[in-house]
Amino acid sequence: MAAEGGGKEMNEIKTQFTTREGLYKLLSHSEYSRPNRVPFNSQGSNPVRVSFVNVNDQSGNGDRLCFNVGRELYFYIYKGVRKAADLSKPIDKRIYKGTQPTCHDFNHLTATAESVSLLVGFSAGQVQLIDPIKKETSKLFNEERLIDKSRVTCVKWVPGSESLFLVAHSSGNMYLYNVEHTCGTTAPHYQLLKQGESFAVHTCKSKSTRNPLLKWTVGEGALNEFAFSPDGKFLACVSQDGFLRVFNFDSVELHGTMKSYFGGLLCVCWSPDGKYIVTGGEDDLVTVWSFVDCRVIARGHGHKSWVSVVAFDPYTTSVEESDPMEFSGSDEDFQDLHFGRDRANSTQSRLSKRNSTDSRPVSVTYRFGSVGQDTQLCLWDLTEDILFPHQPLSRARTHTNVMNATSPPAGSSGTNPGSNGNSITTPGNSVPPPLPRSNSLPHSAVSNAGSKSSVMDGAIASGVSKFATLSLHDRKERHHEKDHKRNHSMGHISSKSSDKLNLVTKTKTDPAKTLGTPLCPRMEDVPLLEPLICKKIAHERLTVLIFLEDCIVTACQEGFICTWARPGKVGLLSSQNQANSPSGTVV
Repeated sequence: MAAEGGGKEMNEIKTQFTTREGLYKLLSHSEYSRPNRVPFNSQGSNPVRVSFVNVNDQSGNGDRLCFNVGRELYFYIYKGVRKAADLSKPIDKRIYKGTQPTCHDFNHLTATAESVSLLVGFSAGQVQLIDPIKKETSKLFNEERLIDKSRVTCVKWVPGSESLFLVAHSSGNMYLYNVEHTCGTTAPHYQLLKQGESFAVHTCKSKSTRNPLLKWTVGEGALNEFAFSPDGKFLACVSQDGFLRVFNFDSVELHGTMKSYFGGLLCVCWSPDGKYIVTGGEDDLVTVWSFVDCRVIARGHGHKSWVSVVAFDPYTTSVEESDPMEFSGSDEDFQDLHFGRDRANSTQSRLSKRNSTDSRPVSVTYRFGSVGQDTQLCLWDLTEDILFPHQPLSRARTHTNVMNATSPPAGSSGTNPGSNGNSITTPGNSVPPPLPRSNSLPHSAVSNAGSKSSVMDGAIASGVSKFATLSLHDRKERHHEKDHKRNHSMGHISSKSSDKLNLVTKTKTDPAKTLGTPLCPRMEDVPLLEPLICKKIAHERLTVLIFLEDCIVTACQEGFICTWARPGKVGLLSSQNQANSPSGTVV
C-alpha cells in the first residue's frame, strides 16, 4: 500500500520537469483558454485541438493560434514565451449550434497578415473553410451530409497545395476535396479506381468535376488520424481496427502495414526525415515503425491509459557526424548545437544522409513525445542501439543528444541504455550493449533490396494518371526532392517481401494470428523503451502536444492550452509570472 505522501506526490500536477538539456517550465501567464478561464465541462464533447500558423507580418509576432472547446472556436495572437496571453481580445470567436468543431488545419502556403485559410471539421460530418482574420466563411463542404454523415476525425491540407485537402471520418472513409469545386446537390456516385488489401479508392462519377475527387475506404471501423510524410508523398493512417497503413499518396499504393498490440490506434506521426513512424493508442503503448524496413523496431511503455497524441521534436533530434578514427567526444562538442528553425532544417537534411554508403559514421538520437488520457506527458529518446542494433557502435561518438548531457535529478523516472545519453560502448568493451528489456530484434525483417512493385494494369494506371492530372497539378515543388525520392523509393520493398506481407495481412481479422508475426511482434521480440520523463501535467485527459522552437505546447480537455518554455527560453516577464504562480497548480 502506498504511503499517503507518495499518493499525494503521484497526484500532484507538475509545473516543471528536467531533462539532460535542462529545465522546462510551465508559463502560467502564457496559458490560453476561453476568455473567462473557467474549466470546460468536457463530458460528451469532442477533443480540444490546437492549430498554429505564422502569418509573416512585420511585427515579428506572426504566430496565430486556433483551438476548439465544445461548440466554440477561438483564434488568437500567440505570444508564446515572450509575453503574457491576452484572452480578452480574440481575433475571432465562433459558437456553433447543432454541431461541434472536432479538428482544424491552416494552409501555411497561403497565409498572410491579411488572410488565412482555415479548414474546420465538425461532429456532424461537414467541413467549413473560414478566414478568421477577415472573419469570413468562404465555403461549406458536405453541407447536406450527402457525402458522409459521420464525425470528421482529421482534416489536413495536402502538402504543397493551395486548394486540395483530405478529410477522414469515423465511418472509416477519407475524401479528397478541391476548394474550387462544389459538392453537388445529390449523393455522389463512385467508380472503383484502385483496390488492395483492406482498402479501396473510388473516383467521383459525374459529368462535371465535383467534390469529392476521391473516396478512400480504409480498414474497418473509424479512421482516427492520418499524417503526411515530410515530403508529402506518403500518407500514414491509423484506424480503430488497430492497423497502421502507409500509402504512396499519388500512386495510391500500399507501402506497408502494422498491427497494434491491442485495440485501436488513435494517433500517428512521422520523424523529421520520414524514416520512422510512431503510433499510439488503446494498448497504452507507443510503437516505433521503420518506413524503410516496414517493421516494428521498438515499443515504449510509460502511459497508464490510452495514448492520444504522439509527436517528434525536431529541435532536440541530434545528428553528429564523427571521424571514423575518433572514439569519443567531449561535452563541449555538443554545446554549440542550439534550438531554432535552421537547426531543425539542418537536422532533417543530415538525417537524410544517414543510410548513404559514402557518409561517415553518424550518431543519431530522435526525440519524440506522447500525451494520453492518463493526463501524463512522456518524452522518449530513440537512439542508435535501437535503430541499428547490428551495427558496431564503438566507432561513433559517445554522446547522441543535442544538448550537454547532465545527470537526471534524483527521483526522476527510470532510464534505459537507449535514453541515458551515453549508450555507446567504449573501445575496450567487446560485448555489445544489451537492448532494453529485450534479448534481440527479430531476424525476419523485410528486405531492403529488391525489385520495384509490379506495374499496375492499364485501366488502373490510366485512372491514376487522370487523377494526378486533374487534382495534383497545383502541388508545388518541395525542397530536398532528391533526398526524399531516394529515401521513399518503393524499391525498398522486394516483391518477395510484399507477398509475405500480403499473406500476413489476410489474417488480420483474427488478432491471435497476427501476434508474433512481423505485423505485430510479441513484446519480448522488440526493445521496450522507457520514457525519459513521465509527468502528470493536467487534471483532465491530454489532447494536444506540439513542439515549437522555444517551447512545448500541450492542451487538456478542460480547454487549457499550456506553454512550457524550453531550457534557457524563459523571459524576464515569464520568470516573474512563474514566481507569482502557486506551485503545483495550473491556473
